[in-house]
Amino acid sequence: MTTSLSSAATAPALQALKPSPRMPVMFVGHGSPMNAIEDNAWRRSWQAMGAELMARAVQPQLILCVSAHWLTRGGWQLTGMANPKTIHDFGGFPQALFDEQYPVPGAPAVARSLAKELKSPATGAALGVDEGEWGLDHGTWSVLKPMFPQARIPVMQLSMDYSRPPAEHYVLGQQLKALRERGVLIVGSGNIVHNLRASRRGSAANEAYDWATEFDTVVQEQIKKGQLGALQDFLKLGAVAQQAHPTHEHYLPLLYAAGAVLPSEMPRFFNTGYQSASISMRSVLWG
Repeated sequence: MTTSLSSAATAPALQALKPSPRMPVMFVGHGSPMNAIEDNAWRRSWQAMGAELMARAVQPQLILCVSAHWLTRGGWQLTGMANPKTIHDFGGFPQALFDEQYPVPGAPAVARSLAKELKSPATGAALGVDEGEWGLDHGTWSVLKPMFPQARIPVMQLSMDYSRPPAEHYVLGQQLKALRERGVLIVGSGNIVHNLRASRRGSAANEAYDWATEFDTVVQEQIKKGQLGALQDFLKLGAVAQQAHPTHEHYLPLLYAAGAVLPSEMPRFFNTGYQSASISMRSVLWG
């Protein structure tokens, strides 16, 4: 059974989060926007993961997504609109991709509350609330729509202050840990390796540059060993980090997800391949 735009838009608004069993944390490699509509292995994996999570005894009250595609400077923000728009923040793709909509509700009251609870790692100030400018960019809806096509669970995005060092992004991720026991599914959406300048279209999922596999392997080992704090030091890898991330906005969402993980939680990897030889699609579920 699917939920229509009208029924999703008229559902009662989420006013407050309630205590719940601990929700999972996910980091999703989203890759090309076309993965949102193509029948490929990446999208089928997202569909299977969503079905698995929805089959659990308790479902999320809210999805909080940190996407590589919402960057702010001078502070962090939460989306606080009742009906966040579907943002098509890309160009040069077929019209079918621009026609995609993900009409999930937002949670304005919860956004205002969380903005006061969460503190900027840079200043200690409350976060900002965006009541109309942003919405859901493709880093969010391209993966959440295949996972949760009924569009019933409210979705909120958290921006990333790109002017701040990686350690502060990890610290804010640690603040998100407590939200998991209030019904919030934490999702980071980016890529462990992301270098569009070096992309080779048509490459198989097991084909990648040596520097791409080297960086992906280092990160994989840190995650497997539970060395999640070490992930914030990725720039110390030098040249290989620069090749893997000429700019690092696609890596930062991993730090938010990792910060929200408990030491006892074991990772489960999925989509462990590459797109266009220079994008790691490796994804992780904890909990």
